Amino acid sequence: MTGRPADGAPMGPGRRRSGRPRAIGGIIAAMGLVAAAPLQAQPGQVAITIRPAIDRPGPTFEGWGTALAWFAEVTGGYPDGTRERLADLLYGPDGLGWTIARYNIGGGNAADTPSYLRPGAAVPGFWRRPENATGEDWWRPDDPAMWDWSADANQRWWLDAIRKRVRAPIFEAFSNSPPWFMTVSGRVSGAEKGTDDNLRAGQEGRFATYLARVVGELQRRHHVTFRTLSPVNEPNTDYWFATNTQEGSHWSPARQAAMIDAAAAALTDQGLTTTIAAPDETNSHLFVRDWAGYPPATRARIGQLNVHSYGTVHQTAVRDIARVSGIRLWMSENDTPLEKDPEDFDDMSSALAFAEHVIHDLKRLEPSAWVFWQAIETLSAKDGAGGSNWGLVKMDLRAVPDAPHPIHITAKYWAMAMFSRYIRPGYRLVPVDDADTVGAMAPDGRTLVLVHMNPGPFSRALTIAAPRAAVREIIVTDATRQAFHIASKPRPALIASPESVTTIVMTIPK
Repeated sequence: MTGRPADGAPMGPGRRRSGRPRAIGGIIAAMGLVAAAPLQAQPGQVAITIRPAIDRPGPTFEGWGTALAWFAEVTGGYPDGTRERLADLLYGPDGLGWTIARYNIGGGNAADTPSYLRPGAAVPGFWRRPENATGEDWWRPDDPAMWDWSADANQRWWLDAIRKRVRAPIFEAFSNSPPWFMTVSGRVSGAEKGTDDNLRAGQEGRFATYLARVVGELQRRHHVTFRTLSPVNEPNTDYWFATNTQEGSHWSPARQAAMIDAAAAALTDQGLTTTIAAPDETNSHLFVRDWAGYPPATRARIGQLNVHSYGTVHQTAVRDIARVSGIRLWMSENDTPLEKDPEDFDDMSSALAFAEHVIHDLKRLEPSAWVFWQAIETLSAKDGAGGSNWGLVKMDLRAVPDAPHPIHITAKYWAMAMFSRYIRPGYRLVPVDDADTVGAMAPDGRTLVLVHMNPGPFSRALTIAAPRAAVREIIVTDATRQAFHIASKPRPALIASPESVTTIVMTIPK
C-alpha cells in the first residue's frame, strides 16, 4: 500500500500517487456566471442540476473536530516532532483546520486489574487510592490526597496543542464510564451483562463530583474552557459488558436522567459555567427513546443535544426535538469506513462512503457541528487479516513511544478536508435538493460552498442553479488527486469525475 513518502510528510495538493491509473474524466471549471439551465450530458455522463436554497439558510455551523481519547492517550507521549506534526494535520491551518475537541475523562480500572483494554483505551482516572484502602467506598472527593492531578498527561498534551493552533477552540469533556470503584462489576468496560446499568445505586452524586472537579482542574491548569460536559456515552445500548476492550457503561433512560441531574448540580456547586450535553446516544432512534424517558426538569438542564450517527433511522426526529426544544444539536461521534473494506491508505471506497455519510448527516440532522470519533487509528492489517479503514490517519499505536512512527494519511483524510477546509465555523447550512450535495453560506452572504460526492463510475455534468453566482474555486479528491485545486479554464461546464468528492466555492454578488 502506498499513499505517503517514507518520511511521513503529507502528500500536498496536486501530488500524485505513483502506480495508480488516472481517474476517468476531470473537472472543468467555469469562472464566469453559472447558468441555471441544465447542461446537456455527453455520452458516458449524467446531467445533474444542483439547486441550493440560498434564500433559506439554516443553522449556524460551529465546526469540525474529533474525540481525543485513545489516540491522544498514545500519541501525546510521542517525540515532539511526531506529535506536533499530528496536531498540525488535524488542527493546523494547512491541515484539516478543525476547531472542536472532545476530551475523554477516564474512569480507570484498579491498578491490579490485568491489562485487557485496546491500545489507548485505558485512559487513566484522576483518583488516587490510599495504600491501606479496602473495599469500594474509600474514595473521598474532599480529600486532596485522593486526587492525582498528574494523570493522563498524554491526552492533556493535546489540550495545549489545540489551544496553540486554534483561535477560538470549543472543548467538550465526556465520560465513557465511572471509575471502577463506583461500578457494579468492578470494571470500567461495563456490567457483566451489556443490558445492565454498571453505576452502583446511589453513586450519581459522587460520580458527578468526580467529573465536575476534573473539568474545573483541567480548565485551570491548561487555560481552556470546557463549554459542555457529557456524563454518559451511548448509554441505552448492549455494547458495554465487563469483558469488552474499551470503557463503557449502560444507562437506562431513568438512570441517564438521574446522572444528568446530578452532573448539572455538581457543575453549579463547583462554580462552573460548563453545561450538560446529552445523551450522546449511538444513533437517532435510540436518542428519541432516551429523550422520551427524561422528565421535563431533566430536559431543561441540557444545554446541548449530542447524537452519534452509527445508525441513521429517525435523524429528522432528532432534528425536530432540537428545533422544538431550542437546544443546540451536535453530531458528536461517527466514523464510517465501508463495511468489510480491507485496509488501504489510498483506495477511495471508504472515503466515498464516509463523504456520503457526512453529507446525509448534515442534510438530515442539520447539526451545529460534526465530530469524528478517532482521527488516528492503529494499523489493522496484520497476520493475514485484511484490516479496516477506521480513522483518517493510520499509525502503529502499539509501538513504544521512542520507536519510529510512520504516519499514513488516508484517502478519507482528503475527503474530510473537502468539508472542513471550506465549510468553516460561522457558516450556515443551506438546503440543497441534490442527495449527493451539501451546501453552506458564509456569514457575509457572499460565499457559497457546495460539496458534491460522485460515487459512481460515470462522470457528472453539473449545473448550479444559483443565478448570478460565479465559480471561484474548484477542489477535487479522487483516485489520483488529494484536495487538488483545478486551474480555471474558460469552459461552460462543471464535470465531477467518477468516484470523487468535489468542493465548489462560489461568489454571490451583492
